[in-house]
Amino acid sequence: MSTAELNWFKSSYSSAQGDSCVEVAVTDAAVHVRDSKDLTHRDFIVGRKSWARFVHYAARG
Repeated sequence: MSTAELNWFKSSYSSAQGDSCVEVAVTDAAVHVRDSKDLTHRDFIVGRKSWARFVHYAARG
């Protein structure tokens, strides 16, 4: 699946002005993360279990 075909959504922590835009797309196999301000860089891809551990850790502060 190409990056253009993914269903991207912005992080709830992204700025309303659009200057801090982290986008995430979830597939059956992985989670894709990108900076929507600079699409020249490839997205970061991580396994779903690893992403869940990261989100759990980040939520704890």
